[in-house]
Amino acid sequence: MALLDIRNLRVSFATNSGRFHAVKGVDISVDESEVLAIVGESGSGKSVSMLAVMGLLPAGALVEADRMAFDGADLLTLTDRQRRRIIGKDIAMIFQEPITSLNPCFTIGFQIEEVLKLHLGLSGAASRDRAVELLEAVGIPEPAAKLGRFPHQMSGGQCQRVMIAMAIACNPRLLIADEPTTALDVTIQKQILDLLNTLQRDTGMGLIMITHDMGVVAETADRVIVQHMGRKVEEAGVLALFESPQEPYTRALLAALPENAVGGRLPTVSEALGEGFGNG
Repeated sequence: MALLDIRNLRVSFATNSGRFHAVKGVDISVDESEVLAIVGESGSGKSVSMLAVMGLLPAGALVEADRMAFDGADLLTLTDRQRRRIIGKDIAMIFQEPITSLNPCFTIGFQIEEVLKLHLGLSGAASRDRAVELLEAVGIPEPAAKLGRFPHQMSGGQCQRVMIAMAIACNPRLLIADEPTTALDVTIQKQILDLLNTLQRDTGMGLIMITHDMGVVAETADRVIVQHMGRKVEEAGVLALFESPQEPYTRALLAALPENAVGGRLPTVSEALGEGFGNG
C-alpha cells in the first residue's frame, strides 16, 4: 500500500467569473523511502496539489478526490482535530519562501520548540536540547546561539535550513519540499539538495520534491510526475523520462535544459512545443 495515495484530485477556486479549476483529475502516489518529483512550469498545479493534501488552501478552495489517503487514513473525512495530529508530525512541508514562511516576530528557537511542544509534548530543557540537535543536523553553525536569532538576522540559506529543521522535527514519514532551492545561489542549492537526500536516506521517509528544475529531478528523484495546466501529462521512472520522454510537453521541458541551447539561447516552452525549433 502506498504511503500517500491520491486518485482523481480536483481543486478549484471561486472567482467573480465562476470557478477556476487549478487541478484537474490528478493521480499521485508515493511509497516509503521513495523520492517522487512533481515537475512543470509555474501555474501547472504542483504546489496547489500538495497544499490540498496539507489542508492549507484558502476557504474559497474546493478540494475533491475519489481517494486521498495517507497510510490508509482518508484525509478527506478526518475531522480538523484528527488531521492536525497528522499534519506537521507525520506529513511535513518545506515551503517555497523560508523568509516569508517563518514568523518575523518570534525567534528561531521559539518556532522550532513550538512544533516540538505541539506534536511531541516536549518543553523546557528537553525542547531546547532537541532544537539544538535539529539545527546541528541541518548544518547551522553554533546552533545553540542561533536559537535566539530572528529570521531577518539569518541568511536565506540558513532560513531554508531552519525550515527543514522544523519540518523534520517530529521525524515525519512523508516530507513535501516545495521548490526548496528557489532564490538560493548555486552552492547553497547543492547543499540543501544533499541535505534532503541524506535525511531521506537516513530516515527512510517518503519525499515529494516539487520543482520546475529538471536538473534537480535528475539528481534526486526515483520517479517523476509531469504536470501541465492542472493535469498530469506523464509519469515515469527518472531514467526512462530523461531517455525516452513520451509527451511533447515533457520533451519541451527537457529541451529547455542549458545543454540543449541552440544558437546561443534556450528555447521557450512554446518554441520547444512547436515544429522545427533547432532544425534549421
